[in-house]
Amino acid sequence: MAFEALRGTCAYKKGRQYQRVCEKLSHTDFADPDDIKAFFEANFAVEGLDGEGLLTAYFVPEYEAVSTPDAEFSQPVRLKPADLVIVRGDQMFPPQTATKVAARVVDGQYVPYYTRAEIEAQPAETPLYMRPEDYFFMQLQGSGYLELPDGSKFLAAYAADNGHPFVGIAKPMVDRGILEKDKSSGDNIRAWLAANRGDVAREMMNLNPRYAFFKIEDPHDPLGAAGVPLPGGSAIAVDPAHHQYGDLYWIDANAGALKDAFPQYQRMVSALDTGGAIKGKIRADLYMGHGARAGTEAGRVKHKLKMWRIVPKH
Repeated sequence: MAFEALRGTCAYKKGRQYQRVCEKLSHTDFADPDDIKAFFEANFAVEGLDGEGLLTAYFVPEYEAVSTPDAEFSQPVRLKPADLVIVRGDQMFPPQTATKVAARVVDGQYVPYYTRAEIEAQPAETPLYMRPEDYFFMQLQGSGYLELPDGSKFLAAYAADNGHPFVGIAKPMVDRGILEKDKSSGDNIRAWLAANRGDVAREMMNLNPRYAFFKIEDPHDPLGAAGVPLPGGSAIAVDPAHHQYGDLYWIDANAGALKDAFPQYQRMVSALDTGGAIKGKIRADLYMGHGARAGTEAGRVKHKLKMWRIVPKH
């Protein structure tokens, strides 16, 4: 896994301080694990990061889709709208402090982009349709593999979002007595949305105003925010306000809070992605891969986290 993390870092074109080590790696052969260990010890140093935070995990799900909508597959896979633009916060009306804001133009001024409810009220041109509850969860994960009845497969890759804050719907569902607090898992939420498909489920999903748009591509390993493929189990999403893409880290996470969780995650990882819910210095989201098995493991990760930055020796 350490090598997969390092390869991810080396694939990042802005590898900066890792360039020398990456060049050395490309010309080095390893005969046994001792050689690998010696390489890392000779070329890297460790910098501790103060504090304790949270490790979660994510994956790329696999879903059924159709090319013609029906009562079950009624949700269009919405592509990035032509009127969505990204501008500086000080260009907005009224001005915002954020560096980048998703906006649209109204009467010559930049205003916040539409909310989830407003977007879903508009028509869509799309080649693919999904179950609404699957689409909602695909938006949370950021991308998904789609399979049509004829066996054709596509990757719905993240293209943009509307810039609104993420609001989880688990708490409102518990507060309204829809789900019990200890039974508000993603699987239970999805089951309720499926059982109440239509206006009732749509009202609940609209409580989260954040909305992701996609681009339809041939299947390939998904790209993180750094623009390189994500190695399963060896890449993390981080808060770019505190970390730089391509940097290497050692994570030590234990005391999982969820049932049937793996007790410990200790490994080298590369920071190649980010996410709307990933905020703070000691905060990471571990990419598990794609498919049902990766999803099962990802859903059980809620561990106390410590992090170290792995930097090249100069």
